Amino acid sequence: MIILGIDPGLSNTGWGVVERTGSRLRCLGYGCVTTSPAEETSRRLKIVHDSLADVIATYVPAALAIETLFFNANVRTAFATGQARGAALLAAAQADLEVGEYGPSEVKLAVVGSGSADKRQVQYMVRAILDLAEEPKPDHAADALALAICHRTSPANASAVRGATAGWTAAVARAERRAAGERR
Repeated sequence: MIILGIDPGLSNTGWGVVERTGSRLRCLGYGCVTTSPAEETSRRLKIVHDSLADVIATYVPAALAIETLFFNANVRTAFATGQARGAALLAAAQADLEVGEYGPSEVKLAVVGSGSADKRQVQYMVRAILDLAEEPKPDHAADALALAICHRTSPANASAVRGATAGWTAAVARAERRAAGERR
């Protein structure tokens, strides 16, 4: 199954495509749709929609995993994010994709094993789970890949990432020892 993860935002909408074959997860691609604040909002939303429609046409996912709207004190930012989220959901509906919606804590729990994990831990685990040579950049794309992973880690699918998330502390310690050895 191919899953498209979306981290919505009007200025930056991250996307990441993950394929599950058996218990293996593989990254097929990722990126970020960037729009300029100098553009009219309607034009920016068209760019987000059309770019994601192109990603959908290229990778032909069966499902879309998108972050739920996190409302914070900045109402203007929340509205802009909601509009970008709507453009992404429209592209998904036009392609008849299954849609899963996840909050930040759900994604962190699925990817790292802790709903209070920090961004560094999420990026590290995305890299480890998908066996990437480096952490995906920008962080919007890493977040989108984490959403796609989260979509495949319901209780029935948790074994696909359980081994990777269980070793977070040990993996960080090994990486720090290697880095210390390289500095000598």
